[in-house]
Amino acid sequence: MEILALLHKTLSNTAMIGAIFSTISIIGLGYYFRKTGIFNNQVGKILSSVVLTAALPALAFTSFMQDNDPQKMADGMTLLVFGFVIYIVLIILSKFFYFKYVGDEQTALRNLSIFGSTTFFSTPIISSLFGPVGVMLSSIFNISYRVFLYSYGYIQMSGLKMSSKNIKEMFLNPIVIATFAGLFIWAFQNSLPQVDVTTSGGAVKQYAFLRIDQTAPWLQQAMKYLAGLASPLAWLSIGATLGQINLKQAAENKTTWYYSFIKVVLIPALILVVLLFLHGTGMMPMSYDVIAVVVLMMMAPAATVVTTYAISFDREALLASNSSLISTILAVIFIPIWIVVLELVQHYFF
Repeated sequence: MEILALLHKTLSNTAMIGAIFSTISIIGLGYYFRKTGIFNNQVGKILSSVVLTAALPALAFTSFMQDNDPQKMADGMTLLVFGFVIYIVLIILSKFFYFKYVGDEQTALRNLSIFGSTTFFSTPIISSLFGPVGVMLSSIFNISYRVFLYSYGYIQMSGLKMSSKNIKEMFLNPIVIATFAGLFIWAFQNSLPQVDVTTSGGAVKQYAFLRIDQTAPWLQQAMKYLAGLASPLAWLSIGATLGQINLKQAAENKTTWYYSFIKVVLIPALILVVLLFLHGTGMMPMSYDVIAVVVLMMMAPAATVVTTYAISFDREALLASNSSLISTILAVIFIPIWIVVLELVQHYFF
């Protein structure tokens, strides 16, 4: 009865229901617009470009415009370290997930499983559920993601050695620049030059001169407007992309379903069990926000970059594209399921 009562309470949470409904309905709207011709076949790419080069960098940067405290610092460092550990473990585990596959097929499936669309798919959801703190934590976690994506992922999919061009691409990525800039300001704000700021209550407080939310609110407001575009534009783009791929053809391949189950269900479930074990035994205490952010990042469907690698280097391009489609559909279905699971975790473990 307690579980039923908790489920009822969880499913009655208007904020959570609003986040789930917004995600699914706007993705559905993008799908409808593409199917009816309101969106042409270029709109999805254009929207994703706006999101990746402007909206998400603004969202990442502004999420760091907040006071620092020991708990947030501990959470951030936990995510930074654990992020690298997770990707090393996934590199090893993925070999066992696909031991029956060989050659390019195994390479493509492994990389599609290791690297999900954490920035484009998960961050907007985390933003709607946890606000700036969640976005900040997801941005820190994504540091390890991008290091491995542009190094290990590139080498595996291309068959080439790490190049200076790839390193340059990694560090000049707008989201990476925004994340490191925001992280620097947030972590060292007490050591940076301070300026006096008059608060709304009339009191005078000192803030780091780079805390634009306090020292340049006009700039912060512009950044927040841009950040506000991230979720709706990302969801419209996902819907538009789904609307232009042959679902029937993708669904006929059993491998795509097997992969999608591994990516959206099994990997986040394994990660959740490990995190709860580490937290419960006291080996690595962590907050609920950390666990929730990691699980939501891990359930993201295939990363667009990996699919692009597969197409560019002729590594099972059709399989990668179909897997991206099916895993995205499954991820949309599992969004409410994982959120309910996380609510149960919060109730019983925190």
